[in-house]
Parts: sequence; structure tokens; C-alpha cells
Amino acid sequence: MQLKQVIAHLDCSDLQRSEAWYAQLFERAPDRRPMAGLVEWHLDESAGLQLFEDAQRAGGGTLTLIVEALAALRQRLTKAHLAPGPLSTGDVGQLCMLSDPDGNRVALVEPR
Repeated sequence: MQLKQVIAHLDCSDLQRSEAWYAQLFERAPDRRPMAGLVEWHLDESAGLQLFEDAQRAGGGTLTLIVEALAALRQRLTKAHLAPGPLSTGDVGQLCMLSDPDGNRVALVEPR
């Protein structure tokens, strides 16, 4: 199998509310609305996020984003009222956790 792209998927209970939250996280609106109840961000040529409205399944997912300049990103997210957690350091680098409006976890990781 040769992969060309990986798209993460998270469920939410209120697409409009969650879309606004992720638009602040990514600093832009979604790239596509392929069908009712679904929005997509194409984060680069090989990665993306689908956000789907499904209240029964919302809140149980985790999205891990590998980033640069985590401390500065955390400051921006704090100013945007997205409530990022504290920076912690582990074997792989620095980590900051936050939760979307449904409780899906978003892990921001800056490798060493």
C-alpha cells in the first residue's frame, strides 16, 4: 500500500460551533464542504482533518498535530481563548494539550 494522504476524522455535536473553534486553531476557514454535516481542512499535501456532525459519537477522539514554535503557538491559542494546557516536556519533545468544544483532545507536539 502506498499512501498519498492521511485525513484525521473527529465527530462533533454542533458543526457550526466546532468549525469556528478549529478555524481559530488553524487560523483559517475549512477548505471544503463535501456534504451536509462535514467540513475539511487540507493542512498540507499529505494531511488533513474532517470534522463531522454526529452528536452521539462526539467527544471521544484525539488529534495529534506536530508543530514548530509550540510556546508561541500556545500564546496565540491562549489569546484566542482556546484554553491550551501547560507546556510539558517528555522524551520526544514538548507537548501541550487542549480540548475542543465537545471534549475531543488536541495534542500539540514540538519534537526535539
